[in-house]
Amino acid sequence: AWVHGDPRKVIYPTDSYGQFCGQKDTPNENKTILFYFNILKCASPIVLINLQCPTTQLCVSKCPDRFATYIDVQASYRYKPDQWNYFKQFCKPGFNNPRKSVAQVLRDEDCPSMIIPSRPFLKRCFPDFSTKNGVLTVANQTTFKDGRGKTRNVTDLREAANGINNVLDARSVGMKIFEDYAISWYWILIGLFIAMIVSLLFLVLLRFTAGVLFWIFIFGVIGIIGYGIWHCYWEYDHLKGIPGSDLTVYDIGFQTDFRVYLQLRQTWLAFMITLCVVEVIIILMLIFLRNRIRIAIALLKEGSRAIGYIMSTLFYPIVTFILIAICISYWAVTAVFLATSGEPVYKVMANQTLCKYANLTCDPETFNTTNVTKLCPGAQCTFAFYGGESLYHKYIFIFQLANAFVFLWLVNFAIALGQCTLAGAFASYYWASRKPADIPLWPLFSSFGRAIRYHTGSLAFGALILAIVQLIRVILEYLDHKLKGTQNSFTRFLLCCLKCCFWCLEKFLKFINRNAYIMIAIYGKNFCTSAKDAFFLLMRNVVRVAVLDKVTDFLLFLGKILVAGGVGVLAFFFFTQRIPVFAQEAPALNYYWVPLLTVIIGSYLVAHGFFSVYAMCVDTLFLCFCEDLERNDGSTAKPYFMSASLHRILGKKELSPKKA
Repeated sequence: AWVHGDPRKVIYPTDSYGQFCGQKDTPNENKTILFYFNILKCASPIVLINLQCPTTQLCVSKCPDRFATYIDVQASYRYKPDQWNYFKQFCKPGFNNPRKSVAQVLRDEDCPSMIIPSRPFLKRCFPDFSTKNGVLTVANQTTFKDGRGKTRNVTDLREAANGINNVLDARSVGMKIFEDYAISWYWILIGLFIAMIVSLLFLVLLRFTAGVLFWIFIFGVIGIIGYGIWHCYWEYDHLKGIPGSDLTVYDIGFQTDFRVYLQLRQTWLAFMITLCVVEVIIILMLIFLRNRIRIAIALLKEGSRAIGYIMSTLFYPIVTFILIAICISYWAVTAVFLATSGEPVYKVMANQTLCKYANLTCDPETFNTTNVTKLCPGAQCTFAFYGGESLYHKYIFIFQLANAFVFLWLVNFAIALGQCTLAGAFASYYWASRKPADIPLWPLFSSFGRAIRYHTGSLAFGALILAIVQLIRVILEYLDHKLKGTQNSFTRFLLCCLKCCFWCLEKFLKFINRNAYIMIAIYGKNFCTSAKDAFFLLMRNVVRVAVLDKVTDFLLFLGKILVAGGVGVLAFFFFTQRIPVFAQEAPALNYYWVPLLTVIIGSYLVAHGFFSVYAMCVDTLFLCFCEDLERNDGSTAKPYFMSASLHRILGKKELSPKKA
C-alpha cells in the first residue's frame, strides 16, 4: 500500500491531465480549485454512466466573478486587453492566441466558450446561484450567453450543477469522509482527550464515593423517567379540547412528518403508558435486587481499596489508550494508502454521441498520434478516475481485509496486555498476607514486565482467536449488506443465524479470555490451561458470577454511557456550530456526523479503557476469592487471604481470615 498509494488523490481534486490542484512544488501550487470549461455538459446522462463530466477540467486560482464569452472577448481584445488577460487565466496553460478562430478554439477546447460568476464548493467552481423574488438567478441575471450563439436560462446551470453533485455523490462519498477527517482530526483528538480527562475524574470520584455515585445513577434514571411520565400527562391534558387532537393514529394513517403525531392525545397517552411500565419494572428490579446491588457496590469499594494501594493502575489505561491509538493510526493510514493506490485512468471524451471510441481508455501521450481525433473531431483523452487492471489492483479488497485483520489482532493484543497487567497487580494485592506491607514495591510495573517477558505468546494467541471470530463477523456483515436486495429467504435466514452464532461466540470468547488472562497472571500457565482452569472455576461458582460480576459490569456500563453521551453532546453542538464562542473555530464539513460518530465511539472506547481498571479489579478479586475458598479452609494451617470486609460481603462471617 505504501509503495502504490498516494493520499494526495483524496486531498486534492484532479484536472483533465491527471494533475493535482493545489499541490505544493507543482505548477498548480496556487491553483487549488477545479474549473469546468462547459458546465452545461455536466447535465448530460453520460455523466452518471461514465462518472465523469465530458468537458475539460482545469485547475485555477479563483473562480470567475463575471459573465463573459470567448466570442466577445476575442472581438474586443485589441482595445480591451484587460478582458483578454482576465479570460485567458481560464484557458489551457500557455494558450495566448486570441487570433485563433472561434471554431478551432472550441473544437480543441483551448478556452471555455463562456465563463459565469461562480464560487468554490468542495474545491470546485459552481455557479453562484441566488434567489430574487422567488426566481433563480446568477449575478442577478436569469439568462446568459453560452458563447455558441444561444441564450440560455440559468435553470440549465442548476441541472448541470446537480449532475456534478450526482457524480460527486457517486464517486466521492469516501473521499468526502477522508476530507472531513483531514480537516477535523485535531478536534477529534481534543474530544478524545476530554473523554480521557472526564473518565479519570470519574474514577477518582468512584474511588471515594462509589456507592453514592451509583445510587445517584439509579435514582437519576428513575427521576428522568418520572419526569417523562409527568410531561406526557401534561401534553395529554394540554391537548384536551383542541380540534383534531382526539383523532387516532389509525385515522390519520402514515405521515412522513412525525410532528403530526405529536398533536394527537393518543400519542402522548401511549408514551405515558410505556414509560409507566418501564418505571414499574425498574422499581421492582431495585426491590428484588437491592441486596445484590449492595453487594456489587461493596465489591467496588473493596476494589477501591486495592486501587488505593496501587494508585498507578489508574494511569495504566493511558498506556492502553496510546497503544490503541497507534493501532488505529496504523490501520487508518494503511487503509487510505490502499484506497488511493489506483493509477490514473484516461478515457476518450467525445462531443459526438455516435463516436465509437467514446468512453474507451486512452493514453494522453500518444492520443494525438491516433486517428481518433480525425474520426471524432473535438475528442480528447481526459482523466476519468483512479483504478487499474493489474493483479495488485484486483486484490485490493483482500488487502483491506488483511489490514482489518491485523488491526483487530493488534487491538485485542493491546487490550489483553492491559488485562493481564492489571490482573497481576491486583492479584499481588489479594495474595499478600499483610496488606499493604507484603505488596511488591512496584506491583504494576512488575506485572507489566512479567506479561511482556513470559506471557506475550499466550496473550497473542488469545487475541488471535478473538480476531479471527471478529473478522468472520465483519465478512458476514459485508455479505449481508451485499445480499440485502436478494429475495432468497433461506439465504437471509442462514446469514442471520450465522451472525447471531458468531456474535454469541465472540461474547463467550471475550469472557473466557478475560478470566484466562487473570489465571495466567496468577499462575503463569499457558493460555489453554489457564482458560480451562478459569472456566471450570467459574462454573463451580456460577451463581456468584451471575449475581456479583454481571451486576457490577452493568453499573460500570452506565458510567461509560455517561462519558460517551456527555462528550458526544458537546461534540454535536460544536460541529454543528451551535456554541457561539467556538462557532468560528468549528470546521466546515461535508458530513458533521463523521467526526461526531468518531468522537462518540472513540469516547466510549476511551471510557471503556479507564473503567476496565475497576472492572478488572473486581473480576480479579472475585476470581482470587473463589480460588481462595477452594485452596484454603480458614484454619491455622490454611488461612484465608481475603480481607474481613470481603468475608462479610460474601456471607462468610463464620470464617475468620488470616491475621497479620
